[in-house]
Amino acid sequence: MVKTNNHVGRVDAASNHNQTVIDFEKDGADEKLLKNGNLSSNGLKNGEKSEYDRTMTEDINKLLREMPLTEDMTCGFWIFKGKFLQRFANQTSYVILYGLVGCVFSMTYSYFNGTITTIEKRFKIPSRNTGIISVGNDISQMLVSAVLSYYAGKGHRPRWIGFGLSTIVMFCLLMAVPHFLYGPGEDALALTAEFGAIADENATMEVIEAQRSKTLCRSSDGGAECVQGEGNVAPQLVLFLAQFISGIGGSLYYTLGVAYMDDNTKKSKTPALLSLSYFLRMLGPAIGLALASFCLRVYVAPNLHPVIKMKDPRWLGAWWMGWLIIGSMILVSGIFLTMFPKQLPRAKARRMIEEERRKQRETIKNKSQNNKEKLTNCLEEEKPTEAKASFKDMLVTFKRLTTNKILMYNNFSSVFYLFGYTPYWIFTPKYIEIQYRQSASISNLVTGTVALAFSATGVLLSGFVISRYRPRARYMAAWNVIVGFLTVAGCISYAFIGCPGNEQSVIVNIHDSSLSNATTCNSDCHCDYVRYSPVCGENKMTYISPCHAGCKKEHVASTGQKYFYDCSCIPHASINKEGKSTYEGLTSMDLTITENDEKDLQTTTLASHMQSLDADIPGIGGRAISGACPVNCFSQFVTFLVVMCFLKFIGATGRASNFLVSVRCVPEKDKTAAMGFGMMMMSMLAFIPSPIFFGWVLDRLCLVWGKTCTNKGNCWLYDPESLRYTLNITASMFVVLGALFDCGVWYYVKDLKIFDEDVKEIEMKIVQHEEDINAEKKTEI
Repeated sequence: MVKTNNHVGRVDAASNHNQTVIDFEKDGADEKLLKNGNLSSNGLKNGEKSEYDRTMTEDINKLLREMPLTEDMTCGFWIFKGKFLQRFANQTSYVILYGLVGCVFSMTYSYFNGTITTIEKRFKIPSRNTGIISVGNDISQMLVSAVLSYYAGKGHRPRWIGFGLSTIVMFCLLMAVPHFLYGPGEDALALTAEFGAIADENATMEVIEAQRSKTLCRSSDGGAECVQGEGNVAPQLVLFLAQFISGIGGSLYYTLGVAYMDDNTKKSKTPALLSLSYFLRMLGPAIGLALASFCLRVYVAPNLHPVIKMKDPRWLGAWWMGWLIIGSMILVSGIFLTMFPKQLPRAKARRMIEEERRKQRETIKNKSQNNKEKLTNCLEEEKPTEAKASFKDMLVTFKRLTTNKILMYNNFSSVFYLFGYTPYWIFTPKYIEIQYRQSASISNLVTGTVALAFSATGVLLSGFVISRYRPRARYMAAWNVIVGFLTVAGCISYAFIGCPGNEQSVIVNIHDSSLSNATTCNSDCHCDYVRYSPVCGENKMTYISPCHAGCKKEHVASTGQKYFYDCSCIPHASINKEGKSTYEGLTSMDLTITENDEKDLQTTTLASHMQSLDADIPGIGGRAISGACPVNCFSQFVTFLVVMCFLKFIGATGRASNFLVSVRCVPEKDKTAAMGFGMMMMSMLAFIPSPIFFGWVLDRLCLVWGKTCTNKGNCWLYDPESLRYTLNITASMFVVLGALFDCGVWYYVKDLKIFDEDVKEIEMKIVQHEEDINAEKKTEI
């Protein structure tokens, strides 16, 4: 280790190089430029580096060549050290690796969402329990993020990040543990050749047919069976524990990682580098979904040979395999991230030179006791000795943070923004399906790729614009206010982008025998436990399921299209002047099929069967086809998509400026603690309560509930119009509160310095003022 006074001595030698601007008693280049009016407000001359920047670069390079490599600047650990690794101890390597680690980390969220239905199917986990499992990481972040960030911020931050990533590896392993504890399951093993199963396409078709028949009106055998509520609780506890542990690693990665980046880069470069790391992290969700798709194509027991294909409803994919892949990727990348030094050499050299210059400013201050002190106070005061980490100091630090008006206004603004955005993050794909009748694949494609592309573009563009033009804090705060109110306008516009035809085409005819004994068209069908599978009747109205439409027969065409007939709740289609049905559904022109009738088994044609029904049973029910009745909502969907992409882009442009305000408004020593404190507030006030609140709001708008053997299941159908108004207006109210807090940030942020150039301008004013005083003294003499 090299003593501090030796460092200072070398800084003195370097700072005297070529009569640089540190010598405040002589005329420097910056003062001359300022007096001649050739220096722009941001310190640039004709778009080039200022003399201040050039001399700073020269001093840093000279100091790096002269000073020895200390322990806190050495890249690597144990025997993994050397010149090869040391060449990567720079900001570019760190930002790229940090972004790639974030990319892999963000894959965990999308992979979990992509495989959750398979996990629910394997362990019989109810959806409400899945929601509880998924907030486990938010609970741990609420409990430990502030404390961990305080203590870790005073230590070797890359090592602490490595510790956090090790907990993420543990999280991935725990997510796969239920498979190794409980195996693929008896049902899955029974479908493999090794356990005696025989490949039989007819068996698959029988299962599919059995599932189909559960949706029909079956008055004779009591209807569909109820769905079991849940299975073993132990796997659910393991999954919750895994999510809880991931919150610990996530808080360390996010708080320490960006703080280390900000401390080891030039302030003007932070926005661009931060945006680049955000962009790399945004690639993770798409890769995670692709990995989930790949793994689910592999059978849950890859070493066995299943006798069924993926189209079989009994198929279980290898949901656990992806967790091992992601865990391995995080382990390897985490090791490399841990190798970074406590301080990057170039950043440490810059701080040493800046500290020496600050001391020389203090020397100038002591020479004069006049109005110059007002300007000097704008500079950072002399840094006191940093207190060691302790519980008492932690309480003092958090008290200091809670009394910081800019920080608290900014945190509360983020809380309300996140609260208002929650339903869109969770519910957008389903919202598109409900409002605009788009398929699930289209909905996921729009939210997972198109919207992501606009968000990534906004993040990258804003970062490079801020780095290039270096706006003042108040301008960035004003932009956040504009973004907030534009978001409010967008949310309100969502409420008026509806599809009237969609909202008037559904018939909800649920018979509840506990409320009424009156006979209805489907009262004998026993539809209580029939799943939501909409059909379109020949009256152009959508019914909840074939059972609720009273349909007793089904025909599947060679194209896969399902036709239902003998539907007691659907009236016959009207006949036009040419004697043809106005309904283009099941007609007498269908192909010959083999029909298994309930009363007598015989081969017949569907055409003759339909003709016999029409001739022999007057008043027989109508017909239907699978799927909701087509409604043309494409123009409304495109409008919604345009507004959503605009909001994604605009919202993303405020991320870099919001971060800069939050880290510049606190002392350097409180930076990581402030970020951990903010994460605690987000988890406690937004991430945990907002899904519960909006879940309660959405439950009020449900038209059709599913049922299990024990209680109420998931919602099958929402009221589209009420959902559209309630969801968007409620969300916009929270965003309005966030925008109002941003107004408070704008008011208090007026004197905040964001970039090095802001401080440099004050230095130059002091220099100029000092020279004016010296000139006055000479005149007096």
